[in-house]
Amino acid sequence: MSEPHPSEIRIGDAEREQALQALGEHMSAGRLDIDEYGERTAQVATSKTRGELLGLFRDLPDPKPVFGAAPKPAAAPVRPARPPAPPPDPELSPAAQRWQQRPLIQRLYPALVPLSVMFSLFFFFAVARVWPVFLLPVAIGIIGGSIFGDDWNRDRRAWEREQRDRRRRRERGQW
Repeated sequence: MSEPHPSEIRIGDAEREQALQALGEHMSAGRLDIDEYGERTAQVATSKTRGELLGLFRDLPDPKPVFGAAPKPAAAPVRPARPPAPPPDPELSPAAQRWQQRPLIQRLYPALVPLSVMFSLFFFFAVARVWPVFLLPVAIGIIGGSIFGDDWNRDRRAWEREQRDRRRRRERGQW
């Protein structure tokens, strides 16, 4: 089977995008008016081969679409990996170990509900006496429960229970 003529080779989205950018440069340079730019961009969108695409640039100087190997996309910046989680304390239960390895937002969330209650009380008594402000803690509780589920709460309780037991043993000198 013989190879097709270079003008009969089909084009892809990258070539169409390059042609649209070149047409935009010609319009901004004043070589094309807005109507002609609109017609040519429509033809770019429907062109299927290199010949059809280059035909739109016959009466224009550079820049023109260049065919060949597709340009390599710019390398994404290397993001440092998340620092490794500290090794779990072997004395803790698996639930408490899971609690310690949860994201910070999940570990801080339990403090958000009481803070929202205090904010609601302050807002009600100091700023405006509107009772719907007390729906804020309820909404925060519902939203957090739907996002994090209930297993995080069991892990948190297990972790708190073990921390309390360790403190008591340390106070009694049983450490």
